[in-house]
Amino acid sequence: MKCLSICQPYANLIVSGKKTIELRNWNTNFRGEFLVHAPTTIKQTDCQRLKISKKLVTRAIIGKVEIYNVKKYNSKSEVKNDYKKHLASKNFFDRKYGFLLKNAKAFRIPITCKGKLGFFDVKLPKTKIKTKNLKADIIDEEYRYRLVGHH
Repeated sequence: MKCLSICQPYANLIVSGKKTIELRNWNTNFRGEFLVHAPTTIKQTDCQRLKISKKLVTRAIIGKVEIYNVKKYNSKSEVKNDYKKHLASKNFFDRKYGFLLKNAKAFRIPITCKGKLGFFDVKLPKTKIKTKNLKADIIDEEYRYRLVGHH
């Protein structure tokens, strides 16, 4: 399954459904569900600006979301108009593309993983369930049972 590293607090805002546009300097043809990875970096100034004081998970896959389209921005004012959807600081108003996101879901138990640049592949655990949608929906449940030691 595809995965994308997004710095905290933005990764947390995405999987909670509060951030529905992810700003990037690069475009993608990828559409569909992907995992959200929170790397080591926590942008403390953005946490203060957004009034986020809770402890944020890093170095782990924390949820999933679906990218359904990409919006091309032609000016900073267009990016500014979408502020409530991307919540980025003014430093990021020069971004050219906005990944439009929906169907966010946070995992109860984060999955430890090393991130990479851009979209990267993550091997999911083998399961007897053949339906891809169900597989994506229960990955957090499988890891929760494995980490807790109950099965």
